Parts: sequence; C-alpha cells; structure tokens
Amino acid sequence: MRWLALALLMSAAPAWAQSPLRHFGADGGDFRAELQDGTVLRGRDLVGATLSLTVDGQPLTLRIEDAEPDAGSRAPDVWLFTLSVLAPDGTRQDLCTPDPEGRRLAIPYSDGSGGLSLTCSSGGVGKCMRMGYRPWAVAPDGRTRLAPYHAACVNLLRGAYGGDHAWTRDGTAVDIYDRIGVQAPDNDPAQAFEAGWDAAGAVCLAHPRVPENGGLLAIAATAPRLAGRTGSGVCTEDAAAAWGALLFNRSRPPG
Repeated sequence: MRWLALALLMSAAPAWAQSPLRHFGADGGDFRAELQDGTVLRGRDLVGATLSLTVDGQPLTLRIEDAEPDAGSRAPDVWLFTLSVLAPDGTRQDLCTPDPEGRRLAIPYSDGSGGLSLTCSSGGVGKCMRMGYRPWAVAPDGRTRLAPYHAACVNLLRGAYGGDHAWTRDGTAVDIYDRIGVQAPDNDPAQAFEAGWDAAGAVCLAHPRVPENGGLLAIAATAPRLAGRTGSGVCTEDAAAAWGALLFNRSRPPG
C-alpha cells in the first residue's frame, strides 16, 4: 500500500520544527522528515507529530504517539512507532492490531518507488523485518541483498507454498534459518524439516505444516512448482538448497 505525505505538523516541538516540510518518507525502517531549513527529523524527534497522508487516494491523519528503536532484535535500523488514528466517535485508536507480545507497533519503510509504506509488528512483513530480513539491507557478508530473503520469509510465515494461497495462519510455530548468517536453526527435536523457500514460495515440501491442509497432494495441486518435489524422502535441506532455496524451516509434522 502506497502512502504519500501531504503535511507534517509538530505539536510541543521547538521553533525550528515549524519550518515547512520539504520531503517526508522512510530511511531504512525509520521515518525521515526533511524540512526546508535543512533540518532532518527521525525516530523520537517525531513523537507528537501529526501526519496528513493519502492512502490509495484517500486522506488519512495519523499521530505519532511514541517511538523506540527495535532493541535486541536483528534489525538495528528498524524503529517501532505507536501510531493512532482519529475514530468516527472522536476518540483516538491504535493503527495496528496486537502482535504476539500484545503490542501495537508500526514500521515505516520505502516502497521502492518514492512512496512510503507502513507495516505492523503483528503481520508477516513486519515480523520478517524484525528477524533481520530487511528488504532495504544486505546480509552480514556486506553483499547479499536481503529483499528476496524478506519475500521468502513472508511466504514462509504464511505457508504460501505456491506464493499465493496461504495454507496456514501466520503465527504457527516454525523454526526459520538460512545460510547467510542472519538466522540459525533451533533444532527442536519435536520439529522436522518442512520446506525450502525462495521469493516465489516453496521450492520443495517435506510435510504440510498443519493437518487440516489436506496433505501433500492437496497443496501440490495448487502449486505446480512443487511437482515431483514433495515428501520427506525428496525434500531435504540439501535438495532445497540445490533447487535455489534462500530460507529453510522446520516445523512439527502433522499427527
């Protein structure tokens, strides 16, 4: 979803923050407001700001209630914002729904074409960023772009084996890992190798994540890319890597 800033209004801010807005967008996982006098505001500088935006052509006004760095995560350039919207009854409500920790946090990022995107910590896009798969960043080797890893991670969390239909709920327990130094496997003995993933979905599937999916045959019928690549004897981590997997995951086998 593309967001365009129309105005930035500061409340309880120093006089220099009243300079006209030159540009508003995202830098990494943080807001970046550049004022006409050259001042740049980020992170906590923007607490109290009211943002007048357009979202898919419709106006929306948000207020930045709080901001904090994502301390302790694998995403040092991600900031977590509490954003509120004005409800029809005149009260202010959180923009985001609760995440697994019960927090309602938003993460800004560039949409890659000059616009601003927002995601919530409760969804797969935000969860994958916080795991370290930030679409604007590179891996610890300083070279490998993480954008395709982020796309693979979102498909993985959704169980979107064919890249479209989600076969499970985001939040089902999975162990996600890679071979580029971002995430290492937990190797829970109750879990087994499930699948390897690229930006388009699963490259192979050893077992379905939840039993109500209808099994391997039902999933493979909706994902032609899995033809001949299902079953624990066929889909192993090494086989997935040979088929171009970027991420791998383990999960509890059904039954």
